[in-house]
Amino acid sequence: MSKPIPVQCTIVSDVIQTENSDLARELYNQGNYGVVDNNKVLLSFLEAFYLVEKAKIVVLDSRCKPVSEEKFLTKAKRKEKKFWMKYCVFRDLRNRGYIVKTALKFGADFRVYDRGIKQGEDHAKWIVYPVYETDVMTWYEFSAKNRVAHSTKKRLLLAVVDGEGDVSYWETRWLRP
Repeated sequence: MSKPIPVQCTIVSDVIQTENSDLARELYNQGNYGVVDNNKVLLSFLEAFYLVEKAKIVVLDSRCKPVSEEKFLTKAKRKEKKFWMKYCVFRDLRNRGYIVKTALKFGADFRVYDRGIKQGEDHAKWIVYPVYETDVMTWYEFSAKNRVAHSTKKRLLLAVVDGEGDVSYWETRWLRP
């Protein structure tokens, strides 16, 4: 059985744009990656790096030559200071079968849909804040994050990344005694 041909992509400003193909749109339809725009799928750097690691896409440079994983990672880290920490969380959640989308409008890094739920079918279950295990958070910051989760009817998930890139999750929610 032959290995599937990866979808070709290019870097366009702050997103990774796929070719206009059925295979590219299948990434969106089957895996809920990115957003469709003019028959192309626009991926975040996090989504794209994950799909590069999975050999589902290949990112091409301006000369149509494949960009290595290392070079792509370097570009992503330059675009976003805490890329690797966020990527560890994104990869872990996707590997566990969750749909992960941005949550900027909620003031968080990610919103996460329960397994088997696609965006648009139901609301996200959690908003996620990735943090390094050595980070310090005040009670005020913690309370603010919890309030955002509560006001958006989601659960707060702190994703704690250790030095090896492993992730532990801490869920918090308001309780009325």
